[in-house]
Amino acid sequence: MLLPTQNLSDEKRKLLKLYSALSEQDKLSLLAFAEFLLQRSVPDAEENKPTQLPEPKPIPRPEGESVVGAIKRLSESYHMLERSALLTETSSLMTAHVMHGRSAAEVIDELEALFKRHYEELVSTLREQ
Repeated sequence: MLLPTQNLSDEKRKLLKLYSALSEQDKLSLLAFAEFLLQRSVPDAEENKPTQLPEPKPIPRPEGESVVGAIKRLSESYHMLERSALLTETSSLMTAHVMHGRSAAEVIDELEALFKRHYEELVSTLREQ
């Protein structure tokens, strides 16, 4: 089913054109990354913030995990972290993998270290308050 594009902005048309040119696996990666971006854009209400920082819930790293899968897994494990604080570094690592050919395993190792570091910084900040 084709969607009428006459009412779409130039950016949306371009995005649809790029999406259409991707492989099925890359389409799934793009959708997962878009979901990640959307999650980090939803601000937490001040009254919904916990009074005590929850512990990360470790989820084992599956064999052959994709970078997008790792981002989803780590976002779930470290659900207490603000997505916006991780966005720049996560995006850079994703770009290094997709555009520059860095291995998924190497990027996932760095993502795990990134999420852990942000969690430890948050714990440290809360202790100082």
